[in-house]
Formats: sequence, structure tokens, C-alpha cells
Amino acid sequence: MAYTTGSTIVAAFRNSSDAEAAATDLQSAGIDRNNIYIEGAGAGSGTFGSRTEKHEGGITGWLKSVFGADEEDSDRVNYERAIGQGNYLLTVDVNDDQVDRVEEVLNRHSPVNIDTEAGRASISQPTAGQTSKVAGQADTARARGAKNTAESIPVVQEELQVGKRRILRGGVRVYSRVVERPVEEKLDLQEEKVRVERNPVNRPATAADLAGGKEQVIEVEEYAEQPVVSKQARVVEEVRVGKDVSKRTETVRDSVRRTEVQVENIPGQAGRTESTAGGTYNDEDFRREFQTRYGTTGESYDTYSPAYRYGSEMASDPRYKGRSFNEVESDLRSDYGRRYPNSAWEKMKDSVRYGWNKITGKA
Repeated sequence: MAYTTGSTIVAAFRNSSDAEAAATDLQSAGIDRNNIYIEGAGAGSGTFGSRTEKHEGGITGWLKSVFGADEEDSDRVNYERAIGQGNYLLTVDVNDDQVDRVEEVLNRHSPVNIDTEAGRASISQPTAGQTSKVAGQADTARARGAKNTAESIPVVQEELQVGKRRILRGGVRVYSRVVERPVEEKLDLQEEKVRVERNPVNRPATAADLAGGKEQVIEVEEYAEQPVVSKQARVVEEVRVGKDVSKRTETVRDSVRRTEVQVENIPGQAGRTESTAGGTYNDEDFRREFQTRYGTTGESYDTYSPAYRYGSEMASDPRYKGRSFNEVESDLRSDYGRRYPNSAWEKMKDSVRYGWNKITGKA
């Protein structure tokens, strides 16, 4: 189902593998699979749904319902052109509190800039009930035919704003538990034993001896000592935990950017050149390695592209810093299986390893 009080974010990707990978990561980030749609050749038959099946007029009808039917609406026209050129559109229905999370995941997968077909830029923030611009789309000012008689260049200047925030730097955790250890003490014990002696004699009986002829009973008791153990608990140490707070002054240095405009007179008829700055995801090394290893198998590079990218991404992860691929292979296998459940690790392992080695300098 779609969120009735939320927003819709749209991103364009060059192939189905990138779109599927981004959709899978969105699902791992907590986005309901029923709110994720992929449009393009063959879309709707995979794991995620398609607007074409659920909206009258297909994806074109859906775009018109979102952006309006104005033929000069550049956003809608660019979306339709992206589909027509073989790209894939990934649309996500989100709540307002999910927007930042979705933007971060989509930008991580290098969406297409639909204005320039090159470079990446951040997704614009949608308001409630609205649809954001395509992920990677840059806002540029263009003259449209003869309607515009002048162009303007915005002069942008950055200002450095310095604040402070509390961060957790670590701490101390104190555990208290009772342990038991064996002890022993040596103790001298006394034990009594009655001794009876019979000594033969030969002498005349006396009156005292005859008086003793009556019945007599003599009792002698034996005593022995036994150890008696008792325990007494005593406090022998106290552990106190507290914090010492100190202050320090730190100088923050950074650089700010400013747009500088230089005006130059050009003789003859004036001309105009448009350019848009932005980085383009460069995977030429991965493509060359794919051709060398798999070029004769008939496989498509799009099948292996997520594996190359995953390996390079994990090599930059702080969790694995300073560790070799063999040391972390078990962890990567489990994580890769969660991200790409339809891709076999044993088939993709060599591509993941190459992406890893490319970042760590071993390729």
C-alpha cells in the first residue's frame, strides 16, 4: 500500500541490476517492499512491482498524475525521455521521516542525472504529498527557444557556520560479581583414647582389697576435638566511578566557496555553451576485468556490476580496515546474501574480490 500522507521519491538508473540493488537495499533499510516500484523493460516480473500494472495509462499516466500534463514540464518530460532511452525508474512511496534514509540509499547506487545524463547530485527534499525530483538531477537554468531574452548566473557564496555537539568518545563499564575460591587452614585437634591395663601381681590381700570385693563400676569418657567453621563478610575496598569535566579551545579551519563571474566580450555573433559540473561513476576498470574474465561466457556486465561495486564499498568500510579479503570473506558472504538474495556468492566471489583489491591496492 502507499502512504497517504507521505511523499514519493523517484530515481533513474542505467540498468535493471542497479535499480534492483538499490531497491533491495531500501528493503533492508526498513522500506516496505509494497511501496517500491521499478519501471523499465521487463519491469513487473521481478521482486518489485510496477506502476504500469497499477495505474491507468501506465507509467506515463502516473507521471502526468504527479507532475501534471503540461507539455513544457521539464521534470515529467525528462522522466519519460529516461524511460524511452532504456533507463529504469525506481519510485518509492515514503513517510516524511523516511525521506533522508531513502535519499542516502539511492545516492549510494549512483543514479542517473536526467538533465545531463552524467554526474550525480543529491535528491531534492520533497514536501508532504509531493514527489521529489529524480535522484541525481541538477537544477540548471536554461533558455527555452525565443521566449527568454536574458539569462542570469546566480552568484553563490558559502559562509562558515561553526557550532558544537556532544559525541560519545567512550566510557568505563564497571562490573560487580561474587566469585568463590577454595581456601584451607591447618588446625591441631586433640583426641582422647581410654587405655585399660591389666598387670599381674602376687601379694597377700589386705582389708582394703577385700573391701573392694563389692560390685564396682568405673566410667572413663573419651573426648575428641572437631573443627568448627564459620564465615564473616568484611568490606575491604570500595570502587567509585565519577567524571572529571575539562574545557578546551579548538580552532576550526575550513574553506568556503564563492562563485566568481568573469565577463568577456566576444567579437562577432555570440555563442553559448552549457556545461554541468559533477562526478561520474567510473567503472572502466571493472568492465575491462569483466571482459577478461567473463567475456567469452556470454554473460552481461550488468549481472556482475553489483558484485564489483559491493567489493569496493566493503573495502572502504571501517569495520574491515587493515584486514585481508580471506579474513572477512565469511562476513561478506553473509552480508552479500542478505543484500542480493537472488545472486549466488560462489558465482560472484571473484568479482567482489577484484572490487576489494582495487580499493586496497592489490589489483
